[in-house]
Amino acid sequence: MSSVVCVIGSSNTDMVIKGDKLPAPGETVLGGTFLMNPGGKGANQAVAAARLGAGSQPTRVSFVANVGNDIFGRQALQQFEREGIQTDYVTTDADEPSGVALIGVDSRGENCIMVASGANARLGQAQVAQALKAQTNPAATVVLLQLETPIPTVAYAIQQSYERGMRVMLNPAPAQVLDSAVLACLHVITPNESEAEWLTGVRVTDEASAQQAAQRLHEAGVPNVVITLGARGAYLSTSDGASLIAAPPVTAVDTTAAGDCFNGALAVAIAEGHDLPKAVAFACKAASISVTRMGAQASLPHRHEVDALPY
Repeated sequence: MSSVVCVIGSSNTDMVIKGDKLPAPGETVLGGTFLMNPGGKGANQAVAAARLGAGSQPTRVSFVANVGNDIFGRQALQQFEREGIQTDYVTTDADEPSGVALIGVDSRGENCIMVASGANARLGQAQVAQALKAQTNPAATVVLLQLETPIPTVAYAIQQSYERGMRVMLNPAPAQVLDSAVLACLHVITPNESEAEWLTGVRVTDEASAQQAAQRLHEAGVPNVVITLGARGAYLSTSDGASLIAAPPVTAVDTTAAGDCFNGALAVAIAEGHDLPKAVAFACKAASISVTRMGAQASLPHRHEVDALPY
């Protein structure tokens, strides 16, 4: 039976303006270029997993989410189906609009984001329970979550997945404090530098501070920690040791979905049975391709592109 990545999370429409600089508070910046793309951390990660899971032994991707009964929600469902994502548990909310993100991107590829959650804020435990019950081979299932949906639903999903014998990945973005009982159910946690600081109080600036932050997460019960470090790659810490896994050098034009690409890729590699060092290296390769392109889902690479990267 093939492996499964079950992504539980958010779906948004991204409205992006790319300009020379990001505005300071109270400042208006003219001269930008406008793009509108499908996005949301959950949807981005599901699309990344679907594109990257098309290897020699394809990984099936299932998505659990809420969208609004509007043009954005309908377009999102059509996109998921085009990508081959199972959408049995993507619900259309009759009362709330689809989520929307307003994104600014500067000339260096750095971004700032504001999100109106809409229907994402109503993702509930009953919907998650149905989706998890449908996974008939828990040992071959990786459940991937983020923090753009209600925290009680995320905590419920993590604990239920763990109890069913599934491997649980959490991308703790946007950063929020999590209960230690929830952290203890994880297989892998994947904060970036600022999220690692939020969770541990350790400012991550180098390998030494990354290891200190990772150790605090280990002490909270997480067996495997991956701290993403942007262009430097990712710091992996497990019971077998720790190492910095470098990313291929590229020129970034838009980092909007790099973390989502990384997480979708990592989930696929874990589901395929690769060990964590190889899985993290695969995720670094995928993310390095994504930052060379504009947009969120539009930037996500396909499996053949990552496999062809000589790094």
